[in-house]
Amino acid sequence: MPRNPERRTQLADAGLAVLAEAGARGLTHRAVDAAAGLPAGTASNYFKTRDALLGALGERIFERLAPDEAVLEPLSKREPGIELMTDYVHYIVERLLGRPELSLALLELRLEAARRPGLHEILSRTLKQGFDADVAFNANAGLPGGAEEIRLLHFAIDGLVLDQLTPGTGRPYDVTAITTRLVNRLVQTEH
Repeated sequence: MPRNPERRTQLADAGLAVLAEAGARGLTHRAVDAAAGLPAGTASNYFKTRDALLGALGERIFERLAPDEAVLEPLSKREPGIELMTDYVHYIVERLLGRPELSLALLELRLEAARRPGLHEILSRTLKQGFDADVAFNANAGLPGGAEEIRLLHFAIDGLVLDQLTPGTGRPYDVTAITTRLVNRLVQTEH
């Protein structure tokens, strides 16, 4: 595999743009080369197979959606509890909806993975790592709930994002209020 990480990132970002705009059917090595402004054959030098390309896009989505430490730092100084957890989840939703091209690309990848066993394996690993990191973060921050509550929040937030980015249940509705209600209903706190 070529060892230029900047070029690999450039190709992955171009691939995400193609995936979000044209869907999985429009994503080809050639389309990625064109979107990146690179010579034909460059993407295939970095990603030998379609599954490798798609898998790399999944990894890049999570890199680009990573939280900003400047936002996390003041949150980390607050008292753990449901209010703090709610603010963390608000920040997650803000990042997902603030970068709709990345959320749409992830939805495309998940649908494509349902039909491609190689991608299914790669993307499942990436999603599980993200989930495990979320559970560990929650525990380390002393927030309420455990793995089951985090899983339920993942399901709920995925649905909320899907509803916001595609034809949904009808808008407008207050995403912040809905997010708060989801956290309060899904996360059990001890009284």
